[in-house]
Amino acid sequence: MRVFNFAAGPATLPLEVLEQAQAELTDWRGSGMSVMEISHRSKAFIGVAAEAEADLRELMAIPQNYKVLFLQGGATGQFAAVPMNLATADSVVDYVNTGNWSKKAIAEAKSYCAQVNVAADSGDTKYCTVPAQDTWKLTPGAAYLHYTPNETIGGVEFPFIPQSGDVPLVADFSSSILSRPVDVSKFGLIYGGAQKNIGPSGICVVIVREDLIGRARAGTPSIWNYKEMAATDSMSNTPPTFGWYIAGLVFKWIKKNGGLAAMGERNSQKAAHLYAAIDSSGFYANPVPVAYRSWMNVPFTLAKPDLDKTFLAQAHAAGLTNLEGHRSVGGMRASIYNAMPPAGIDALIAFMQEFQRRHG
Repeated sequence: MRVFNFAAGPATLPLEVLEQAQAELTDWRGSGMSVMEISHRSKAFIGVAAEAEADLRELMAIPQNYKVLFLQGGATGQFAAVPMNLATADSVVDYVNTGNWSKKAIAEAKSYCAQVNVAADSGDTKYCTVPAQDTWKLTPGAAYLHYTPNETIGGVEFPFIPQSGDVPLVADFSSSILSRPVDVSKFGLIYGGAQKNIGPSGICVVIVREDLIGRARAGTPSIWNYKEMAATDSMSNTPPTFGWYIAGLVFKWIKKNGGLAAMGERNSQKAAHLYAAIDSSGFYANPVPVAYRSWMNVPFTLAKPDLDKTFLAQAHAAGLTNLEGHRSVGGMRASIYNAMPPAGIDALIAFMQEFQRRHG
């Protein structure tokens, strides 16, 4: 029985994609082999990779002067790859800290850059808000400005794209990529782990403006050197072929379902429906002010925290899984990425209301 999987990542995938992959698993396109068994150097797989890139470019309206890379190491690998490719050891780099993943990116950058300037930090609000940009202390001539548009753990989302002037804007879009339209031209570099809205874990998509390629410092591993990977179409080594194939199927699923405009409308409605149920309940609460609430990750707490384990156990029994909040914050968290259908939100709200009736 399929459950409604609210995991933050690896997350639920579209059932239609899983069923296609299942049907093709042992005999892909009449080859007599699984797509996992064919060479990444074969004409057949090169076609899969090229088609996936073309579909992603179409979905995101990626300008021609940007390269699209499919890399290994996840978004965490890019915490190191970004400073290695875009900054020297003596460069000043600016970061905005709005939560756990921002902190990790900052900590990694400190291993590669002597001057990591935290331009803004929302710690005074327990990382429940985004600092207004007019309060940021930016560095003129910084190598780049980095931020995390959506913090998965805290459920905090930027309601704006920062203005960075001539400084390249770098963003970790892992939790919100493909959830709605975004103007790629405003960024120097976008990266995102696959395991939320793109496909299974194992691939990280990097979208980088061409003028930022070719700056990698000596010692940068070739698999994270943007110039090297762009020159080899992300295949200087053996890529995670199955994950790339699944990502391509997901891109086609998004296109079939109306593209990013339709995804954005659906995601906005799903989030609004769930937040309304939380806010009106008198039993559940979300700590994030409305202006900064994530469409993708919805944390909430119960009025009686001693009921947390009961709530989770009964939700699991009802087919609503992976609602545990992150271990660092506790409570509950519903991650409602593209593949979570509106029916899943309806089922969760109905369960929450019945649980409140019995235990409130």
